Amino acid sequence: MEAVIYICHGSRLEEAKQESFALINKVKKNVSVKIQETCFLELQEPDLADTVRKVVNQGATKIVILPILLLTAGHAKKDIPDMIEKEKNKYSAVEFVYGRAIEVDPKMVNILADRVKACTDNLEGMDLLLVGRGSSDISAVNATEKLVGMLRANFPENQIDKCFLAASKPKFEPFLLEKVEQGKSVLVLPYLLFTGLLDKGIKEYIESLDLKEGQRVLLADYLGHHPNVVEVLTERVAEARKGANGYATMAERSS
Repeated sequence: MEAVIYICHGSRLEEAKQESFALINKVKKNVSVKIQETCFLELQEPDLADTVRKVVNQGATKIVILPILLLTAGHAKKDIPDMIEKEKNKYSAVEFVYGRAIEVDPKMVNILADRVKACTDNLEGMDLLLVGRGSSDISAVNATEKLVGMLRANFPENQIDKCFLAASKPKFEPFLLEKVEQGKSVLVLPYLLFTGLLDKGIKEYIESLDLKEGQRVLLADYLGHHPNVVEVLTERVAEARKGANGYATMAERSS
């Protein structure tokens, strides 16, 4: 019997946990597998070990594990595969298949374009600033730059830059502050799946800025409410179920 486990990052905010469950519940409706469960990498419960035990007790002999992560970096390349290896050692009769993260996908760029348009119908003279979580993994930084490049095709008249909340440069706060001090108006695009401390921190920082008369700093919504996220995750489950992506080869392909 087949099972699918969706492993989300996790947050200290209960609201974020509920958003995770709500998103995965939408994905589940598109996946024809009887056993489907959600777990978290850190900060929240249940964890992967508890969830694997749960689905094995329900009779699962093949478990597809899908990382609900935007980009392939340390969590996707090392942390989750290490966890899966531990579970493989516990359940030698069970087949484990590891899918891939969302990664760079045109549907995600379409979400960003929709978020921009929902913020304002007047982009004249505005810079767009894509804000990623950040990673020490250069492939994740490069993927963010690819997203920026794809977004530029949608808004060729606007300056579009990337920055990060942690672990990568340029850092969000000083980068945005420099633009504000130059008198620029900016539309901030958080490349985050759910609400959480990072999303709320972006909002609080923007609210603290001292703007000149007529200057605007707008904040777009994060990604998770958009139907394209459900569509992409459904596709990731389907390809993993076909055996297209094993976790042993995923890191090699994505690095």
